[in-house]
Amino acid sequence: MLDLDHLNEIWQTIARNKTRSLLTAFGVFWGVFLLTILSATGNGFENGLRKQVEGYATNTTFIFTMPTEEPYKGYQTGRVWNMSYSDVETLKAAFPWIAYVSPTNYLFANGDNVIYNEKHGSYSVKGVLPDYNEIDRSKILHGRFINETDIREGRKVCLLGKRVYEDIIGKGIDPLDKLVKVNGIYFTVVGVIRNYNENVSFNGSSNESVILPFTTMQKVFNLGDEIETLALTAKEGVRVSSMEENVKSLIKERHDISPTDQSAVQCFNLEEEFDMFNALFLGVHILIWIVGLGTLLSGIVGVSNIMLVTVKERVREIGIRRALGAKPRSIMRQVLSESLLLTILSGIVGLCIGVGIMIVVTIVINANPSENIMFLEPQIRFRAAVTALGIVVLSGVAAGILPALHATQIKAIDAIRED
Repeated sequence: MLDLDHLNEIWQTIARNKTRSLLTAFGVFWGVFLLTILSATGNGFENGLRKQVEGYATNTTFIFTMPTEEPYKGYQTGRVWNMSYSDVETLKAAFPWIAYVSPTNYLFANGDNVIYNEKHGSYSVKGVLPDYNEIDRSKILHGRFINETDIREGRKVCLLGKRVYEDIIGKGIDPLDKLVKVNGIYFTVVGVIRNYNENVSFNGSSNESVILPFTTMQKVFNLGDEIETLALTAKEGVRVSSMEENVKSLIKERHDISPTDQSAVQCFNLEEEFDMFNALFLGVHILIWIVGLGTLLSGIVGVSNIMLVTVKERVREIGIRRALGAKPRSIMRQVLSESLLLTILSGIVGLCIGVGIMIVVTIVINANPSENIMFLEPQIRFRAAVTALGIVVLSGVAAGILPALHATQIKAIDAIRED
């Protein structure tokens, strides 16, 4: 253990040449500071991107159809086909790993298709099941989402996207139970929703849409049994990517599509997209640590070199200590203690200043909130900070080993030569 006298002796040795000590410590300070800033910046961009896609179930795939590329069972190449509503129950029965499933059909605006009193506008119309809000989650601003009773009874109810509500009914007016004409049919408003992020949408923006119960939409607009897209979310612990081909095979079988036709059933896999994001940020964090540790290493080499110079300057002092009976272990501890104190202090200062700067940046960002910001909470993670300090401690030991070993080789006669 280091006592107070020993610490005071170490500090006097470091303070004996303040300029050199400061320049030596700067290398370690800069390495830790740079690592802190880069790590926090990487986290800020990662948090911002994840905020942009907040609300989406990541283990989801969207399935849609394309014309066939192969003839099969008497059908010619280029057949245009659609999935059917009966596919939903078949898939749920065949694949117990499915957590949520919802077909989606669209009626795209053709003129002013949404009317309330004297206000009107042109918006898309989307039919979904209740599960859809677990797949593409929306914030409910008023009322509720579509429920199973709406589906079972084919109720003429609707949800309005935030923009539709503000344009058609008016901001600040209670929208619930209002009658809105959608494509010539009156529906009762049961809720108002908005996307978690207003500028990111994988399946059409809910902000600018009218949402109907799927069964009601099929019935009142004579859409039959056909569906345009089908969204599936796997249960926790199951990768939807690994099950995607099984789903496609069953759909092909039910609709007389060649098993080898690679075009007829297409998927947009959110899980794969998020895997790409995760791989990207893993690469960014690895690069950050390589740059930061490289800078820190150069600082440690500087500390080691300066400690060697210091030992050479203190040959007389160390020789006298040896003549007075100081053991090599005591000499080594002295040099290692000086190296550790120098590196730890400079590392802590670098970490604290880096964290302080990013706290100020966070305060500025939070004072000017924006839905579109791509940089949020740029703070270094606690584990990363502890790891960085651990590396500084190990580096301090490593920087002092060579000078310490050199110091233990000094003999009492060396002090005489110095005189």
